[in-house]
Amino acid sequence: MTRTLRDRFLAARKLTLDLTKPLSDADATVQSMPDASPAKWHLAHVTWFLETFILRDHVPGYKAFDDDFAYLFNSYYEAEGARHARAARGLITRPSLTVVQTYRAHVEAALDAHWNNLPETALELVELGIQHEQQHQELLLTDILHLFAQNPTFPAYWPEPVMRAVPDQQTRTAQWLAGPTGVQSIGHRGSDFAFDCEGPRHEVFLKPFALSSRTVSNGDWMHFIDDKGYTEPRHWLSDGWAWVQRERIDAPLYWQKDRDGRWLSFGLDGLRAVDPSAPVTHISLYEADAYASWAGARLPTEAEWEVCAAPEDESAGNQLDAAGPVRPNADGANSLFGNVWQWTGSAYRPYPGFRAADGAVGEYNGKFMSGQFVLRGGSCATPRGHARASYRNFFYPHQRWQFTGLRLARDV
Repeated sequence: MTRTLRDRFLAARKLTLDLTKPLSDADATVQSMPDASPAKWHLAHVTWFLETFILRDHVPGYKAFDDDFAYLFNSYYEAEGARHARAARGLITRPSLTVVQTYRAHVEAALDAHWNNLPETALELVELGIQHEQQHQELLLTDILHLFAQNPTFPAYWPEPVMRAVPDQQTRTAQWLAGPTGVQSIGHRGSDFAFDCEGPRHEVFLKPFALSSRTVSNGDWMHFIDDKGYTEPRHWLSDGWAWVQRERIDAPLYWQKDRDGRWLSFGLDGLRAVDPSAPVTHISLYEADAYASWAGARLPTEAEWEVCAAPEDESAGNQLDAAGPVRPNADGANSLFGNVWQWTGSAYRPYPGFRAADGAVGEYNGKFMSGQFVLRGGSCATPRGHARASYRNFFYPHQRWQFTGLRLARDV
């Protein structure tokens, strides 16, 4: 049976709380870098979003839980006024985690009390709120991982080990799969939910190309390292080479060697040996582009990726189903969806005819269409059902704390 909007809303809210159950108040308060946010801030921000754009704007007489929260937990909505500096979110020691949890319960109860009287426009915002919360569930996991990686004892967020499937021959050996060519249509279609940046649907022209049947693996990446991939400038974009030199990058984020020279990687389940058959992750666009150059290939365009993914099952692959220590695994390496977000060579720019929505929610995507690159496919930390073929994620080329990887393409 198809779940109702209300069921999906409650399930999303529950999953967020489940993801934070292993955290202490200190765990939930600290911020490891300006790009990340404390877990407590995530919990409050997604709730402020619901309180502001649904309860405040569509429920007459609603009184805010705490007037200060609009300043503390607004992210980037200029139309909503002044807000606390992003880089200083880890200094918000008060309210406590317990108070934030009480805030979440208060807003959920208010929505429940007025649910049957919400206008259609408010129910559309509930859908946006669900999708927004799912985005923050992935951010929660990646931000927790980055935070725990700063601890020299490498504590596990969730000690239970991840079950890993034994890869079959198809997983081990990449094949080149010819993609659709000529005039193709991309962008969201249909009446189901999509973010504004996924449209309008429009035509593109694709020359003959092929896409790899699997994502690049950790074993592949070890060969790149052994072949001095990080020290040979001819494979790198100029900005990427400057970044590698400046930051002294010599491996994916969270990789380190043990005393015997074996590669280990830190994950949500702690420090473990790198699985050569699993997809490589936590790499920047610069690294992905350098690897593609080294391999005699290139990154796919987002249009190439989308036309290949359109007929595939978007709910397949290794995606987030329940709270736990997610990691990419070899079992899902052939799926276009899940495991790792796949870098494309496409800049995050508006599609022809794009128009941002009116009001503050129009700031959701459009104003970030500068200097970033598109990633496709979702990851092991993306809630199942959230991603689709037209979904456009985007990050700056140096960022790699998300579950980012790559799938090669080439001209044919």
